[in-house]
Amino acid sequence: MELLPADVVPHMGWNTVSVPEGSKLFAGVEDERFYFVHSYGVQEWDFDVIQPRMTAPLVTWSEHGAPFIAAVENGPLCATQFHPEKSGDAGAHLLRNWVQGLRDRSRPAESATAAGAPSDTTLDGTA
Repeated sequence: MELLPADVVPHMGWNTVSVPEGSKLFAGVEDERFYFVHSYGVQEWDFDVIQPRMTAPLVTWSEHGAPFIAAVENGPLCATQFHPEKSGDAGAHLLRNWVQGLRDRSRPAESATAAGAPSDTTLDGTA
């Protein structure tokens, strides 16, 4: 995390993002602008995958004086440097995508329960 090397900080206002291929969070809003208010940003990304079953997170970039990370997406875990709640329709769409991702992840458990798998049982087998 470093101070952005821009002529004007804090970075306050609308900016575009560069979305990686395969992003579910930004689906449908890849070319939209989002609202930022910040002076610092992560300007380098080094991530070594240590666990063989772990995939590297998807990283979305923006620029204000230099490139910086605008969002990181790893399944249901997402973080943004911008304010989705202040980003109008694009932010609302992004938040809907995030909620939908949470719902999609919960569906296999729901279908297993519907198929007769125990749901809320204790160790002794009682509900």
